[in-house]
Amino acid sequence: MSDKVRDQYEAYPYPPRDPADEARRLIVGSPSSLLEINHYLFAGRRNFAQPFRALVAGGGTGDATIMLAQQLADAGGAGEVVYLDLSATSRGIAEARAEVRGLTNIRFVSGSLLELEKLGLGSFDYIDCCGVLHHLAEPEAGLAMLTDALAEDGGMGLMVYGSYGRSGVYLLQAVLRALIGERPLAEKVSFTRRLLTNLPPTNLFARNPVLRDHTGSDAELVDLLLHSQDRAYTVEEIAALLRGAGLNLISFIEPLRYEPATYLKDPVLLRQLGGVTPEDRAALAEKLAGNMKTHVFYVSKKPAADTLAWPDGPAAIPCLRVLDGAKLAKAVQRDLVLKGEFDGLPLKFPLPRLASAVLPWIDGRTSLGEIQSALQNLDPRQDWDHFKAQFDQLYQVLGGLNHLLIRYPV
Repeated sequence: MSDKVRDQYEAYPYPPRDPADEARRLIVGSPSSLLEINHYLFAGRRNFAQPFRALVAGGGTGDATIMLAQQLADAGGAGEVVYLDLSATSRGIAEARAEVRGLTNIRFVSGSLLELEKLGLGSFDYIDCCGVLHHLAEPEAGLAMLTDALAEDGGMGLMVYGSYGRSGVYLLQAVLRALIGERPLAEKVSFTRRLLTNLPPTNLFARNPVLRDHTGSDAELVDLLLHSQDRAYTVEEIAALLRGAGLNLISFIEPLRYEPATYLKDPVLLRQLGGVTPEDRAALAEKLAGNMKTHVFYVSKKPAADTLAWPDGPAAIPCLRVLDGAKLAKAVQRDLVLKGEFDGLPLKFPLPRLASAVLPWIDGRTSLGEIQSALQNLDPRQDWDHFKAQFDQLYQVLGGLNHLLIRYPV
């Protein structure tokens, strides 16, 4: 990573965080929650009470590091999170956040992921690398270095920019470079804010409804429009990047974003998708949606068939990632439709008839077999086959939205 990139994050650490906020909330997201890691990378069978090593490559101000470390501590395990970043300012913020929480399972290291071999940090069960590869002069070299540090049965959670959803960004970056050149970064921030208020309505950046980061802090504006080195990826380019590293794509997040049927409802059009590979379906969905400004995805040295959890039998334990089952049941019980949006695109997902009866039972502890038995006690018609067919429909929606994940007893 270049000196300019490092200097940027020293002056404008990203994302902007106040360590005092740790006393009132834990920032969570994708990738890197333990439920997701277990579901997508360990077939739902990882015991986090056992030793577990995670690397956050490009830790920034600490979001992934703090989330992982807190969840590992809550699991009562012997886990270690290694934070790695070039920015001393960002590291200081992350360390202060950890101190507020009293976390002692984090090892803070200053350096670049390109120096992993020299740093001698060992191998990792899990690696988080979000918003970093697309800032490297040679992303392929960075991913190769991470792959070398990954345990054979481990996996990674990655995030890179999406080409189509960032429509207008690179044109505006070119305008800014032409107009202000190499002035001090603080001057560039002031100039950029002035330019944004004077863009013609036909400008591609001004017309892009999903780009709103620049309306917040200066750090967010700098990261979006004044970064000295970044690029974006299409689904096809991500697939090529992973093939070059010998990695398998396990899943994009959220899976339904990358399904053409989310955007196409005409049965004549949908019939044309028969036989289309998962990779090509994801690429079609990206082009249809046109609004994916980032791509979050899990990868592994193993194929998805060996790492992805499925609700195959009564022992499977369904877990809601952030939602409350009882509250969700009340919200959908009238029309059995889940409403949401993908970056400004409103969507409706029909739910099965049993959804409002099943949802209150999903607490991350109760197995499918136990849920089915409880429902059958109330209604003898709810045998396993009938229940499982209904649950599979529910899982198709909530799992596709990354709300419903699966684990197994360990």
